[in-house]
Parts: sequence; C-alpha cells; structure tokens
Amino acid sequence: MSDTTRLTTAQAVVRFLSNQYVERDGEQQPFFAGCFGIFGHGNVAGLGQALQQEPGLRYYQARNEQAMVHTAAGFAKMRNRLQTFACTSSIGPGATNMITGAAVATVNRLPVLLLPGDLFARRNVAPVLQQLESEHTQDISVNDSFRAVSRYWDRINRPDQLPRALMEAMRTLTSPADTGAVTLAMPQDVQAEAHDYPNALFERRVWRVPRNRPDRAALEEAAAWIRQSERPLIVAGGGVIYSGATETLDRFTRQTGIPVGETMAGKGSLRFDHPMNLGAVGVTGTSAANRIAKEADLVIGIGTRYSDFTTASKTAFQHPDVRFININVAEFDAYKHAALPLVGDARATLDELSELVEGGTVAPAYRSRCEQLRAAWDEEVDRIYGIRHAPRPSQGELIGAVNEEGDPEAVMICASGSLPGDLHKLWRARHPKQYHLEYGYSTMGYEVAGGLGVKMADPDREVYVLMGDGSYLMLSSEIVTSIQEGYKLTIVLLDNEGFKSIGGLSRSLGQEGFGTRYAYPQGDALPGDDEEVELLPVDLASNAETLGAHVIRCETRSDVAEALDEAKAADRTTVIYVQSDRYEDVPSYESWWDVPVAEVSAMPAVDNARAAWEEGRAKEREFLQPGQHDAVTR
Repeated sequence: MSDTTRLTTAQAVVRFLSNQYVERDGEQQPFFAGCFGIFGHGNVAGLGQALQQEPGLRYYQARNEQAMVHTAAGFAKMRNRLQTFACTSSIGPGATNMITGAAVATVNRLPVLLLPGDLFARRNVAPVLQQLESEHTQDISVNDSFRAVSRYWDRINRPDQLPRALMEAMRTLTSPADTGAVTLAMPQDVQAEAHDYPNALFERRVWRVPRNRPDRAALEEAAAWIRQSERPLIVAGGGVIYSGATETLDRFTRQTGIPVGETMAGKGSLRFDHPMNLGAVGVTGTSAANRIAKEADLVIGIGTRYSDFTTASKTAFQHPDVRFININVAEFDAYKHAALPLVGDARATLDELSELVEGGTVAPAYRSRCEQLRAAWDEEVDRIYGIRHAPRPSQGELIGAVNEEGDPEAVMICASGSLPGDLHKLWRARHPKQYHLEYGYSTMGYEVAGGLGVKMADPDREVYVLMGDGSYLMLSSEIVTSIQEGYKLTIVLLDNEGFKSIGGLSRSLGQEGFGTRYAYPQGDALPGDDEEVELLPVDLASNAETLGAHVIRCETRSDVAEALDEAKAADRTTVIYVQSDRYEDVPSYESWWDVPVAEVSAMPAVDNARAAWEEGRAKEREFLQPGQHDAVTR
C-alpha cells in the first residue's frame, strides 16, 4: 500500500483540516466546524472544488468576506477558542475584504484560519485580473497586507510547502497565548496542482491546549503581596472566561473578600449580583469599580491586556504606591505595568494562589465600603432602567428592556458606537457568555455576523444583537445567511439618525457634532447637532424586510419589551426597530479617556475642551517599578 495520496493542494488542505482535533481537560472536539467562503476565479476551481469533493468540512455560503470572518470570530469566542471556522475568498477585493476581520480576530486573540486566493505562482500570465502590480518586485500581492494583522502568515508557492505551513498554522491557532488570525495565501494555480502527499498528514491529530502554571517563587511572592495589601482589587479580563475560570474566581473572591472590576471582555466573569462584583471598570466603568480602582494599593489583573478603556488612559489607579500582579498566559501582557508576572492559565493559577493565601481576607471596613458602593450602583442602574424619556426612549432604558424582559439565558452581542459603553455599565450579566462585546477593535459591522457565529456555536440559546443604525448600514448582509441556514437572531436596531457615539464625543470636544448626522448638507456644509436639518429618507425597517427578516416596529420601551416575546416565537431572524434619542446619554462615572484636542483653534468651545483635556492628561501615570511611578512629562 502506498504511503502517499495524490491530491491537489486545495484538496489536501480540506482533508487536513477535517482531521484536526483539540483537547483540553481530557475533552476532545473537532477544531474546525466548517468553512465559510465566497467563490471567485481565484478559488472556485481550487478550494471550491475541494470543498465540493471532500466530505469532512461543511461549506457555508456567506454574503460578505469581512462578515464571514466576523462570524468565525464570534463562533470561536463563544466556544472559548477551542473551535473555529476556516474562511476562503478569491484574490483581489475578496481577499482584502477579509483584512478587517483578520484584525478583529488577532486583536481579540480569537483563532480564525484565512485561505485567500492569490496570484499565479508561475507568473507567466501576469498581470492577471485583480492583480495590483508593483514595479519594485514580482514577489508581492495584496495578500501581503495580511502580514500586519495575522499571528502567522505564509504563501504556498509550491505544493510541497503545504505540510509545514499547515502544522505551523495549527500550532498558532491552538496556542492559548499567541492565537489570532492565521493567513495561508493560496495562489490559484497552486491550489489546483496535484502532489503526492504523505498519508500521515491526514491522520487524526489532537492538539492539546495546556494549562500552564507560573513559577512557584513568583506565586509565593504574589501571595505575600496579597496578604500585605489593605485595598486590593481584581481586574477580570477575557482570559478568565476563556480559561473557564469563572467558578474559581467566585471561590477566590469569597475566600479573600477582594472585589472585582470587569473589563469589556471579562464582563460576566461573575454574576452581576455577586457580592464581590463592582461591575465595569475604566472609561466605561461604574461608580463603584472606579472609586475602588482609584484607592487600590494592589491591582490583580487576570487575563487582561490593560487597554486604555480599562485603565482610563492610565488615570484609573491613583494610589501613590499601587502595585500590580498580572495573571496571564501571554508573557507580553503579564509584564505590563511593571507587574509581578504570573505567566500561566487563569484557572490553574488561581487554584494554586488560593492555597497560598488561605485564611487571609480583607479588613471588614474595606469590605463594607465595597458593599455600600455596590448597592449605590445597583440603585443607579435601576434609575436608568426606569427612565421613561419622551418622545423617543433613551438608550439606557432600551438596554433595560432587553436585559429585564429578555430571556435570562440569552446571549447579547454588540460591538461599536455608544452602545458598548452603556452596556458595559448597565448590562446585568447572568452567565459567563451572556455579554459578548467585540471591543478590542470596536468594529462597526461585527454585530449581525458575529451574532450568527454565536448562534451557530450554541443554537439553543436566544441571541440578541444590539446595534445602531451606523453599524447596520455598514454590514447587515448576514441577515440573509442566518435565514438561509436557519439560525434565528433577534436584532434590536436603535435608529439614532447618525453616529450617536462620535456625535457625543464631538460635542465633548467642542465640535458640535460636526459630520455625525444623517442629514442633507446645508449649502456647502454638513449641519451640526444644534441646527435644524432635513434628515435623509432612510427606512431601515423596510430594508430589513427586503432581506427576509421579520420586522417589528416600536416606539416605546414597552413596545420593545412586548416585541421580545413576539420575536422569541418567530420562526426566522427578527428585527425590532425603534428610534431612540441621540442626546440622552448615560453619565460617565469618575473616569477619563485621552482623546487629544486641537492645541490651537478659532473655536472657543474647542479651546475650553483643550483646557479640560490638559487637566485630565496631567493625571496620567507611567508604572515603571512596583510601588513607584513617574508623572507624564507635559
């Protein structure tokens, strides 16, 4: 019997992917749930033919290349990065459409395999259709653009290069620290070229995801720091959820009395009503978490990369001698803020740390202060949920409608605009997967596609996609895919008549909401927020109907609450449409975000904003040594 099989390069790719498995804690599952794609001349006869021939990898038809990568990322996040999709496109615009999706996956460390078609490796027919020529080299194509947004990148110029590339791709995709988008550029002639591949390449292969442990001496030092701390705070990031460490964190906080603030990715690490949960921290944080953050003498970051939203642009932690302990699988993040690094899996590290701090707990007065702040925050959420703003409802009360009247076991997904900030503050998460925010890249257009991925990962849960009109107009095409595949979504579409988030930011910078409304120009200029305008005649509800969705038009919070019941009974994707007030905002709670303001201006409002910015920037800190800091040079 031959120890090789003659296959095209594309057939070998598909056969290999269908035999890759992942294992963690003794549980195995196929790593690839299928392949999304749109066929063009650059992949139809290669990967298209292979997907048609090889039975092991289900093909799913998408409407937009960027969207299919978002769907894969949403699916991977829902599955705690233990399963994902491959995505294939033609060369040219089909490939470059995937670049934003690749950036989303890599920033958020979500495994997605991209297989874009590429130029002819043999070059003799160049320039081919959609080729962007370079006068400096023949060894370049638009797919080189993926290098900046991929964890691993390769181009398969010969069939015999494939085995090594596939193994490196899987090593990266299954790494808990270094995962993200992996791009294998596939020249269209090489896709169709045959080669005798070793049969061993196609045997079932299991990739084990380890639970690495930190250095024992570092653990012991961390335990000593925790015992010495008078006002410690845990910052729970996405690594808590990906590690499956939510129950471990629950036990650790009850054992020690250390309160928790949650990042965007980490929200849901504890239930909203957990006694140690102070809610969101940072720019979009709660009054409870942000006040404790300012006073904390020890910050224990678990699975967080400390984005500027989490640190309030380095102004959140103001204790003069604050120190950091960082638990993270990625060494790069574990060392941030000159921390004591515990490089390891969140669940395994917390288990070992619990033993070392057994018997230690915070002082009763500190626990009491946290409880009081938490209770006050609960009252503030109730107040915002109870607003009955007219004539159009406020965004905060509409969030309350979905949170209180929707299915408590559902998943809520969002990505961009003003909704993420309000959701981070106000959403009451009842299980670790209920709050699904793509905020590492804050990508307009992620919501519907990502929601489809969430639904595919857990079909039995209701999925609520919350989005504004700007993001809907950016990328709503996968409504069609959800209907085609029978994955029902409930989309709550808030029509703000423009860009609500940037409108508010613009006003705070003294710029009057310039260029943020969907309105006709007045003379030679677009109107500001305070001017009378003629709005564009856009009917988003009717648009959703033309895509095949069931649409429910609402005017009030009560209408939305009733619509949620109707949507749950519907047999296909449903859009709940409501116009909301673009000016009624949820307050900021003792936080600041560094958005530089023009240093010179002919506009007095901008000058005032610049003065306020300088005051805020003066509070920024650089953490260079444990317990020490240097002020930012102004």
